[in-house]
Amino acid sequence: MTVKILEEKENNSSVHLEDVEPGKLDLSSSFEPEGDYSGAVAKTDPKEIALVRKLDYRIMPALFCMYFLNKLDQNAIANARLNDLEKDLNLVGSQYNTCISILYVGYLFAQIPSNMLMSSGKVRPSLYMAVTMMAWATVATLTSLVKNYVGLVLVRFFLGVVEAPFYPGALYILSLFYTRKEIATRVSILYAGNIFATSFSGLIAAATFSTLDDKHGMHGWQWLFIIEGLVTFGVAVAAIWMLPDYPLTTRWLTEEERQMAHDRMERDTVGLQESKGARAGFMQALRDPRLYLLIFMQNMHLSATSFNQFFPTVVKSLGFNTTITLVLTCPPTLVAGGVGIIIGISSGKFNERTWHITGMMGMALVGFVISAATLNMPARYISCFMFASGVYSVNSVILGWVSATLGQTPEKKAVSLSIINTLSMASFIYTPYLYPKSDGPRYLIAMSSNAAFAFATIAAAWALKLWLMWTNRRLKRDGGTGNVFYAY
Repeated sequence: MTVKILEEKENNSSVHLEDVEPGKLDLSSSFEPEGDYSGAVAKTDPKEIALVRKLDYRIMPALFCMYFLNKLDQNAIANARLNDLEKDLNLVGSQYNTCISILYVGYLFAQIPSNMLMSSGKVRPSLYMAVTMMAWATVATLTSLVKNYVGLVLVRFFLGVVEAPFYPGALYILSLFYTRKEIATRVSILYAGNIFATSFSGLIAAATFSTLDDKHGMHGWQWLFIIEGLVTFGVAVAAIWMLPDYPLTTRWLTEEERQMAHDRMERDTVGLQESKGARAGFMQALRDPRLYLLIFMQNMHLSATSFNQFFPTVVKSLGFNTTITLVLTCPPTLVAGGVGIIIGISSGKFNERTWHITGMMGMALVGFVISAATLNMPARYISCFMFASGVYSVNSVILGWVSATLGQTPEKKAVSLSIINTLSMASFIYTPYLYPKSDGPRYLIAMSSNAAFAFATIAAAWALKLWLMWTNRRLKRDGGTGNVFYAY
């Protein structure tokens, strides 16, 4: 499915407003592409088109499967809750909520150092990402052995530590190989792995609970962790050969393809600077004030996705039994995955971010309001489609905006992505406490908060647009970046 979408996008458009630098076009040609407002023009070289397609065939299926299993392992606890996890481990009060939030404390410790290590060139990204996947697969499997609250807290914390390198690392890999007009589509396909995992996790859990519950002396939720962990470990082994390293060192590219992959990314970067190491990149990121607005925007966006860990619980508030509830979690997230890919393609095609974020987060805001305002079952289920599609679809747009805006050096790009991902995911530490059982079925506090988070995301997007428009006017006046400017 991943490759088919990308192939159709390449084949159905004779002109892609992407990465050729206007100053290096063949002026004798009878066709001279015109750049858009940011200086991006058509990708017309057949060799470059073939290179991007080759990258898509290898990188996207691998990262999609890895993220699918990442979220499947991470969110298994939400489905396990419906199979008496709390009763079996004697969890009381807000202890389950603490087990949810402690995972993201583990994330805080590892994401930034991990991406700094990857950008340093001291590790092979393909091997590093695969080994971290094996580590989280092992910890996820060991969740089946916990006996009490303390054990669950510890295993969830360490799961966060070993899972932390994956998502910022995957974003960094994409930012190394795809231009600013290509990356939103690829991030949307990557993020679809998360969304589809949420969609199918209920079906997988329902099948596991109905066939293996209390078999061989183990509960259904224990079998769920074991099965998903073992599958994850197997995929991690295959990822070693599928993933790339750096544009100039990827083994499955030819020498000509490596150089082309490197050169086209340099042409696409606004304010390209010479690399000075991971530590210098870290300081460059911290000194860029746009980093902090992007942190706020992504933090508000991820805060609005807090329903993810409680989605089965939210859907169960419709009044169905466990099996029907798990099945009903599938359609809203499945639709959201498809919508997210469409939004990513649209954002890349038009090289636009602000209106895409405004439209989709506006739809999510309406969905949250409906969910909080009524107990009508059809209306509440429709609202699940609205807020799931609205919130999930803008993730690729925001993260593509990060790499395009803060990518002056590879190290700055890597650390910016990890800082933004780390600090925005801090929202997952406090948002679980917005969903106490006593607030069901409306979860008024949570849904009202989510609506406010959606509004704040929209406001931040418009603030950044105005900021970048001002920056572009200054760059044009000074003439310091040629014909390449910031996209918004």
